[in-house]
Amino acid sequence: MGSYTVIADAGASLLRLLREQMTPDPVLRPELIGMASPADKGDLILSLYICSVRENNEARRSDMLLEGDVLRYPPRAIDLECLITAYSNADILTRTLDEHRLLGKVAQILYDNSILRGTSLEGTLAESDSELRIAPVNYGVEEMTRLWQFGDAPYKLSLVYRLGPVLLDSNRVKPVSRVVERRITMREKERGG
Repeated sequence: MGSYTVIADAGASLLRLLREQMTPDPVLRPELIGMASPADKGDLILSLYICSVRENNEARRSDMLLEGDVLRYPPRAIDLECLITAYSNADILTRTLDEHRLLGKVAQILYDNSILRGTSLEGTLAESDSELRIAPVNYGVEEMTRLWQFGDAPYKLSLVYRLGPVLLDSNRVKPVSRVVERRITMREKERGG
């Protein structure tokens, strides 16, 4: 389970994985891979952008959690969708091929690391027994075009991966009191005549 930082922690976990596995080849330096909207990518070669947060009803929990003298409402299970886009500074004749190679490497890494656990996780995800599942989302051209509504930025081939479910803790609690005394009153049953 995790605090309000689980969205950032999931993104940071994915970012660390790609930085570790894509540098120095095919990306020279880890800082060229970052979390950014495609509209604000700066000089990144690979941008990761969490573009959607959705409730995961299959992983939904309904059990209240007992914590001392209070019951905590259950955490909310959410899935994150991450848009991954490659950018090349190569000349126009090889730019697209270079970007396709980068996306192919990302797909290979995420296929080989489809579940992150323990020390592979960041923040509150690492502090719990959480696991982060990573799965491709198969969007068609229409859905991808809809995702790419970033002002004047032209559509670029991108990958979309679902991260999760991650559990977002609730701050809502309900006070409970324990039974401290029990009284039992016994009466003799009247005999009917």
